[in-house]
Amino acid sequence: MRLTSLKEMAAHPKVAQAKGPVAVIIAEDAVEIVSTIRHHFACGFKTILLFAAPELALEEPEAGDVVRVDYPTMKEGATLEIVNAVNAALPEKIWYYYCYNAEYLFYPFSESRTVGELLSFHAEERRFSMLTYVIDVYAGDLRSADDAVSLKDAHLDRSGYYALARDGEDGPKERQLDFFGGLRWRYEEHIEESRRRIDRISILRARPKVRLRADHTWSDEELNTFACPWHHNLTAAIVSFRTAKALRTNPASRFDISSFKWHNSVPFEWQSQQLLDLGLMEPGQWF
Repeated sequence: MRLTSLKEMAAHPKVAQAKGPVAVIIAEDAVEIVSTIRHHFACGFKTILLFAAPELALEEPEAGDVVRVDYPTMKEGATLEIVNAVNAALPEKIWYYYCYNAEYLFYPFSESRTVGELLSFHAEERRFSMLTYVIDVYAGDLRSADDAVSLKDAHLDRSGYYALARDGEDGPKERQLDFFGGLRWRYEEHIEESRRRIDRISILRARPKVRLRADHTWSDEELNTFACPWHHNLTAAIVSFRTAKALRTNPASRFDISSFKWHNSVPFEWQSQQLLDLGLMEPGQWF
């Protein structure tokens, strides 16, 4: 199914009456769109809303309920417009998630449990959002993967991640931290300061009165917290080629980088346990 505008998307029964959980994929180019769709259907998402520029020719997915919405995804503020429009259009309290193409969601025990089970447990803990860490992955050999994207030769950093208190008007914000690491940390000279964080509140329940802000936080501060006041909660990870791809395609950085590998690079195993072992997501009380 193909829709031609955000307005048409908001009025369509596939969105207005969605059962959830819903995945929103923002396609900035044609790289690994099909694998991104396939991965998130395997997680258990019921519907995928795929936003892509009208001129982008896409391969039809093999199966699943995909609603394509034409939208200029590379224009300034596109993510805000898309996600806020989806948030307002979905039935209230429906769980949804947003990411970009060549990004893949992992959560504790994701090989044996569906995203629906994950979010049912999270809701029982009276949580309305989930913190996700965007973990950079990159091709080990840039000679064979010029755009730094390779599912078969993906690597990630096993260390170099850290968090700082998030400043508020009256001091540090409660249960909020700014997280850093990966390629955005190692190549920070090529990354705008406002884009260096790797935390993203990308899973939440639809609620018309809240708005996504430009820094991937929400207008309701409680949605931006990593845990409830009484114990640690689940967190998830988004394994992402997006930063590596941008650094390789941007002329200002491309010729400064012959390889993303360093002494702390390890092959990515495409398993949630590896991310848990590296401390890149938290199972909370979910065993």
